[in-house]
Amino acid sequence: MKKLFILALACAACAGVSAQSIYYQDSANEDMLRHTDYQDVLRQEFIIPNVNGYKVLKSDLHAHTIFSDGSVTPEYRVREAWVDGLDVLAITEHIEYRPHEGVMTSYLKGFFQGEPNKPNGKILSDLNVSNSRAVAAAVGYGITIIPGAEITRDQNKIGHYNALFVKDVNTIYDPDPAVSMKKAREQGALIMHNHPGWIRKNVDMIEFEKQVYGENLIDGIEIMNGTEFYPPIITRAEEKNFFMAANTDIHGTTTMDYVVGGQQRNMTLILAKENTLPAIKDALKARRTLAYSFGTVAGEEQLIKDFFMACVKFETFRVDGNGKRTMRMTNNSSVPFILKFGGNPVQLRPFTSRNVSVAKDAELKFTVENMWIPGEKHPEIKLRF
Repeated sequence: MKKLFILALACAACAGVSAQSIYYQDSANEDMLRHTDYQDVLRQEFIIPNVNGYKVLKSDLHAHTIFSDGSVTPEYRVREAWVDGLDVLAITEHIEYRPHEGVMTSYLKGFFQGEPNKPNGKILSDLNVSNSRAVAAAVGYGITIIPGAEITRDQNKIGHYNALFVKDVNTIYDPDPAVSMKKAREQGALIMHNHPGWIRKNVDMIEFEKQVYGENLIDGIEIMNGTEFYPPIITRAEEKNFFMAANTDIHGTTTMDYVVGGQQRNMTLILAKENTLPAIKDALKARRTLAYSFGTVAGEEQLIKDFFMACVKFETFRVDGNGKRTMRMTNNSSVPFILKFGGNPVQLRPFTSRNVSVAKDAELKFTVENMWIPGEKHPEIKLRF
């Protein structure tokens, strides 16, 4: 008993030393220690293997800060993106709607014709500040920032549209939103249609959407925005040759909207040669994207299948006397998959394996229930070994 007591004391002493070792001496105050983990914020990696020789970049193409109607600074938004495992972030402040700024400049009413910082009044602000601050902050994190802006009009009559890869946000505004898009296009921007079904009864195209689609002013569309998912838009994206996106449209923090609920933030998965603005832009123009939200992946059928086969590997480890194969399916990604072989669905969680049996000369056939393709369908995978 005495030996056990001494061992317990020794373990407690070791634990105490271990706990103290994560503190270091403050350089200015001899009586103060600092905890190392306070500065050492960890990145939560979201692992996806290369697909068709391309890197899969995790991106959010729709985010706001205090420079429009968000709750945090551009610097916080960049740090948050790094912690959440992103590679690419677009800061897309509303051009026409900046309520924080309006409160701060309300004392200037009467000094200008119209409201300060309103479309019919004098623009007092440099609308590029948010992007430039994000770009500067991103250097320390290796995050690529896509400079952007959101053209924000009546959702039921016009809609909201993100201009990505802009050069000067100050010159984009026009009373005619289509002209705003054209001004952004003159800067080399790509235009994404945001949350097409938000606060509407359905996703039927309104007249303005028909107009700008017909003028080839739109390059991409959100399949998913926050908690919203629009399966019919997958078909529209394919028919109109739009890239597909899933974005947070974050105004608060992803900690509150996603992390505390055990969720990964929405991501547009971009298949690019490298993590640079030209390569990312080329990938979007080529529509090499998939939409990811709450464990669901949506996109063009062949790309969806290629993505799945890059993530999940199949290996035969036993063949019985009748030629029946026992195979191991291994998910080498952070994406969960739900597979249906004809009966009840089974889960293939990230970085886990399951066994499946295949009769001699038979093909392995199943649907991936948490993946969506045009036609509001799930992809069917057929494998013959």
